Amino acid sequence: MSDSEWALVKDLLPVPGWLAGLGGRPEGYCHRQMIDAVRYLVDNGIKWRAMPSDFPPWPRVYAFFTRRRDAGLVTELHERLREAVRTGEGRGPEPSAAIVDSQSVKADATVAHASRGFDAGKRINGRKRHLLTDTLGLLLDVLVTPASTTDRDAARILLPAAKKDFRRLTRVWADGGYTGHLTDWTSRHLGLVLDVVRRHEDVQGFQALPRRWVVERSFAWLLRSRRLVRDYERRTDTSEAVIRWSMIALMNRRLAARHDQPVPTAAS
Repeated sequence: MSDSEWALVKDLLPVPGWLAGLGGRPEGYCHRQMIDAVRYLVDNGIKWRAMPSDFPPWPRVYAFFTRRRDAGLVTELHERLREAVRTGEGRGPEPSAAIVDSQSVKADATVAHASRGFDAGKRINGRKRHLLTDTLGLLLDVLVTPASTTDRDAARILLPAAKKDFRRLTRVWADGGYTGHLTDWTSRHLGLVLDVVRRHEDVQGFQALPRRWVVERSFAWLLRSRRLVRDYERRTDTSEAVIRWSMIALMNRRLAARHDQPVPTAAS
């Protein structure tokens, strides 16, 4: 991280339990070093044991990563950064509309058979990432499942959790994979309008569909992190944590770039 990125993120970090008087072993390394190490792993797609010597020892970095994954601290940091980005864009901290879509990726040999599947439509043996984003493309929630899981089945898990966390959410855009009984189910049980944006059959090749292109761009953002080019994680919650770390880095850079912009003066 640059100094400006660290200046922005350090005040948003959740307070560890041992600093809040809740007990536990004090941490022996600076948070900036640890976050830099995790971001390096996510961005470059290295193995944990291949952590460069410039960073703390890889077992300590891995312990830092797992503690924040299990305690939900990485999710908390992600949500604080998202609210800061939305506020900077002139939006409210909580969205009222979202876009949902999925992406199938190949799984590495380290992924167990029980947590992987075959996506017959994409012909991919691996896992599927189900993303819910706001209209800026920022991540609201993520669910990682075997690739054989249908979009409708995953939406029955993803959308109720999102409605619980974002009470202002009233409309969700989706593609044709979410048609059918799911539309009536979301309206009846969640009070959400599921708006299916269909592709025009007479158009050949690439087609930028209204609203749906936003989540497709979010998938492209994630694939710039080499750790996410395919799924290497043994656990699905680890895959979800890596996705959140990738978005944390993106939002942190965006906030720092806006903060570093010179303030226009009357003379200019």
